[in-house]
Amino acid sequence: MTFTYAAPVPADQLRQLPTRDVALLLLQSLAGGGHLQYGGTMGSARQAFQSEPDRDALVDRLSDAWCWLEAHALLSRVPSQSEAFRQLSRDGRDLAADPKGIARFEARTRLAGPLHPDLEKTVRTNFDLGDYETACFAAMKAVEVAVRDASGLDNSLVGVPLMRKAFQPHQNGKPGGPLADAGAEGGEQEAESALFAGAMGRYKNPSSHRTVDFDDPIEAAEIIQFADLLLRQVDRAKSR
Repeated sequence: MTFTYAAPVPADQLRQLPTRDVALLLLQSLAGGGHLQYGGTMGSARQAFQSEPDRDALVDRLSDAWCWLEAHALLSRVPSQSEAFRQLSRDGRDLAADPKGIARFEARTRLAGPLHPDLEKTVRTNFDLGDYETACFAAMKAVEVAVRDASGLDNSLVGVPLMRKAFQPHQNGKPGGPLADAGAEGGEQEAESALFAGAMGRYKNPSSHRTVDFDDPIEAAEIIQFADLLLRQVDRAKSR
């Protein structure tokens, strides 16, 4: 009897694709395989690629992809087995079942590092639950609250007017807003004012008045990162 070994990822794709893309193809191949072993997977691949002139390089690429899956917690150890065994993690199974889930996975990786303390609780929790609209609104609301607290301006000012008042440029000897950088060139001061006002007008106020369909988790993650940047700028403005 002759055994035929199937490559978990085709040789041409191993040669051409970046490690992340190879890893996602490998994940699809491993799905439904039950308990997995690194040595067995690489050994089968070596047999499948035996007629390829660059067999060792192909197996090396496959090994890189396996390590990528482990590093991103898409493969996990099997508690009831020896340390040689692996299985698809919950995130790995979800991703294998829904290839479009890569957008959610990549969005989470963008927010893997620490966020500003004002964003860590409500914003991150809602994002992880998939409630992107609430997460983005809460992120920009945190910016609004931080600007009001740092500037000492009245509670009646909200959104764009609050940003314009807080960051009003210093001009012609007249004092500007409490958070404007008097040491910066006039154009820079105006740009900072426009940056904060634009963030409120585009990402907070629309959500206040109508339902926004934040169906792109990557864009939602970027809005939260933008809010994180603005909050850190507010912190710097307070220290001036």
